[in-house]
Amino acid sequence: MKIAYFDCFSGASGDMILGALLDAGLPLASLKREIAKLRLEHYDIDGARVVKRGISGTQVMITIDQDYDGHRHRHLRHIKEIISTSSLDPAVKERSISIFSRLAEVEAQVHNIDAEAVHFHEVGAMDAIVDVVGAVAGLHLLGIKQLFCSPIHVGSGTVTCAHGVLPVPAPATALLIRGLPVYATGVKGELLTPTGAAILSTLCSEFGSMPSMCIESIGYGAGMSDPGIPNLLRVCIGDSPGGEAGPETEQVAVVETNVDDMTPQIYDYLMEMALTMGAKDIFLSPVQMKKNRPGTMVTILCLPREVSRFAELLLSETTSIGVRWHIENRLKAGREIKEIMTPYGKIHVKYAIIGDGIVNIAPEYDDCKNAAIKHHVPLKVVMETVRKLAE
Repeated sequence: MKIAYFDCFSGASGDMILGALLDAGLPLASLKREIAKLRLEHYDIDGARVVKRGISGTQVMITIDQDYDGHRHRHLRHIKEIISTSSLDPAVKERSISIFSRLAEVEAQVHNIDAEAVHFHEVGAMDAIVDVVGAVAGLHLLGIKQLFCSPIHVGSGTVTCAHGVLPVPAPATALLIRGLPVYATGVKGELLTPTGAAILSTLCSEFGSMPSMCIESIGYGAGMSDPGIPNLLRVCIGDSPGGEAGPETEQVAVVETNVDDMTPQIYDYLMEMALTMGAKDIFLSPVQMKKNRPGTMVTILCLPREVSRFAELLLSETTSIGVRWHIENRLKAGREIKEIMTPYGKIHVKYAIIGDGIVNIAPEYDDCKNAAIKHHVPLKVVMETVRKLAE
C-alpha cells in the first residue's frame, strides 16, 4: 500500500504541500489538468526550483488576476458549489469539501458566527481553492492510500492578515490543530497557515514518528518566507511493509456513555447529529445498570482530535453527566467511490479494496432510495441492479 509521510520541520502551507508533491514526482501538467476541472478562470499555476538555506525544493506560484477575482468574498456554499459541480473524481470532491467545511467551522467559532456566514478571506481566495483541491487531487493521482504526519512546527510571534495583527498560530489554525502534536522553537513568523493546517489535519490519519515504510521518492515544497531554518516541507512517499496486500491501519477514539433515564425518541436526533458532525460511526448497545435498571450505552467512533466535540455532544444532548473515552487501533479496507450510469440515472457506488482486490461493493443508499421513488421501482430491485452493474 502506497503511503506518504509529511515532515513539518518548518511548518506547512497549501503551496508548500503542492510543491512537495510536485518535487516528489507529480507532473505539473497532470496537476493543471485536475485543477482545470474546477472551471475557474483568470489564474495561473507554475513551479520553479529554488534553494532554501542550502536545500533545493519546488516552489509553487499561483497567480490570480486581482482585477477579476481580488475583491470577491466567497461563502462556504459557493466553494462547495464550485467543487461539487466540477468533473473531479467523487473522492477528491468529498475530501476537498471536508477541508473547506473544517475551515468554515473554525472561522465561525473564532468570529462567533454561523459557518455559512463566514466570509473567506485568505482561506477562501482562489489560490486557497487551488491549494486545497490541488493537494487532494495530487495525492489521488500519486495513488497514495494513507497519510501520516510529523509533529508540526507552528512558529511564534505575530502575523498580519485581513483581520489585523494576530498571534501565531493564528486563532483558526490553533483550533484546527487541537489534539495534534505541535511545537515551537522560537523561530519567528507563521510557519503553519490555516490552509496547511486544514489539509493535514483532515487528511492525515496519524501524527507522530515516521511509520515503517520503504521510501521510493522524497520531495521538498518551498514556502515564500525565509525564517531562520529552511522554509521547506518534506514528503516521503513509499510502500508500507505489507505492500498492497493488507488493509489500512488507523487510530480512532471511542467516546461512550451509559444512559438509563432518557426518552428513546432523542436517540434518533442524537445519531443524526453525530453523523452530521463527522462521526465515523455511532451505535447503541443494551446494558444492565445499577439498581437493575435497563439502559443504553451510546458509542461514538471519531478521530482522536475530535474527542472534545463529541463528548460535549453527549453531555448536552443526553441526560448523562459523564463520558469516557479511549484510543483504539483498527484495520480497514481502502475506499473508492465511483459514479456509474444505471437505468435509473447516475448512482454512487462505494468499493471496499484490500490490495488489488475488491472485497465489497455497496451502492449509495440515498441515491438508490431516490431512484426507487422517482421510477416507482422496488428499492431492492434498484440496489441489486446497481450492484450487478458495479461488478
